[in-house]
Amino acid sequence: MTSEQQVPPGGGSAKWQDLGVRALSAAVLIPAVLLDIWVGGLWFELFAAFLGILMAHEWTVIAHGRSTTQFALHTLAALCAAFLPREVGPLMTMSVILAITAVAYAAVAFGPLAKSVWCFVGVPYVSLPVLALVVLRHDPEWGLHAIVWIMLTVWAADSLAYFAGRIIGGPKLAPKISPKKTWAGLGGAMAGAAIASGLYGLWVAPSVWPLVVLAALLAIVEQAGDILESAFKRFHGVKDSGYLIPGHGGIIDRVDGLIAVTVVAAIIGFIRYSPSAAQGILVW
Repeated sequence: MTSEQQVPPGGGSAKWQDLGVRALSAAVLIPAVLLDIWVGGLWFELFAAFLGILMAHEWTVIAHGRSTTQFALHTLAALCAAFLPREVGPLMTMSVILAITAVAYAAVAFGPLAKSVWCFVGVPYVSLPVLALVVLRHDPEWGLHAIVWIMLTVWAADSLAYFAGRIIGGPKLAPKISPKKTWAGLGGAMAGAAIASGLYGLWVAPSVWPLVVLAALLAIVEQAGDILESAFKRFHGVKDSGYLIPGHGGIIDRVDGLIAVTVVAAIIGFIRYSPSAAQGILVW
């Protein structure tokens, strides 16, 4: 998730001027998201599909010049990722997404618009996180806890990165891509993720310390997701992916780190215990 981690010139209250809007947005969105996670089932699938559609819209507006064909293909992939796993399983769903990706690639390759690497990665970018979310949540025993753990870990990482970057400042993490991010922000992200993971793990997990270490490492993934989205926006000369969320910009601005962590966590969980990726994440 995007966090401005560099203190702007002038210091003082200027570096906190967006804090109120960000906090208000979070106060509205977080309870709604947690309620949807708790309910699960079709409601969570609808939530994941809606998230994918919003990401598809923002991505295709920026990377594909508002192409209706690309928006339709990106949206189709997100909908398949949300609703097919319950019917055909995650592996078959992945095959369908790969087929849609191939069609989207062909439309780009033979289309009239200018081409860049960003034109070819949109379908997996918007659909694989949706697939990961849905597959994790489907587990009847561990799914709820896995999603909540991921959300809390990412939110804590994002929040501590924000405060550490603004209070400590210091050397920049990726000055050519995302000049407002600092190494202090990365350290804050790792600390925040580890603390949140440990506290939640004390309640739900049989072993806490592996979750603390895993969360700290996933905080690096969260920041990498942030930087990847910054590179995407910088290449296309835009400041925000959209204007949906006050204080944050677009939906991709809000979930860039979350979707990276969700995909990586699901892969780790699946590798450790393929019958249940959610259990593979939480049970060590």
